[in-house]
Amino acid sequence: MECPLPDYSNVPPDILEIPRTYKRLVIVGASPKPERPSYMVMEYLLKEGFDVIPVNPAHKEILGKTTYPDLESLPTDFKPEVIIIFRRSEEVLPIVERAIKLNPRVIWMQEGIANEEAKALAEAHGIKVVMNRCFKKVHKLSQWSS
Repeated sequence: MECPLPDYSNVPPDILEIPRTYKRLVIVGASPKPERPSYMVMEYLLKEGFDVIPVNPAHKEILGKTTYPDLESLPTDFKPEVIIIFRRSEEVLPIVERAIKLNPRVIWMQEGIANEEAKALAEAHGIKVVMNRCFKKVHKLSQWSS
């Protein structure tokens, strides 16, 4: 699926409000490699005071945070508000199917990631969906526009 780069010149106010409002995040597809976008975003969000839990079955720890193999393994006392997905678009639907059980407020597909079927499913469960946008960039914009 071709996914054009997003336009950040006119981000809707409801999307700008997400990083201002929600602080408990899960990053699915987090990486321990500093050159990877998921690492850079997670590092930034931790520095900005977000409570971030990484999900990656291949690692035990990323950026000093305990890493879980899948969404089902998250601590039961952690209620994620936003689930940020760093996986290929064609891998998103099963992630969203599992994410729905956690009842997040938002499912966020990172820049370059979009899946209309997963979006429709999440929205049918009352979950807001953002596709093809970088949470870090939107957070920075939300600070400038506040």
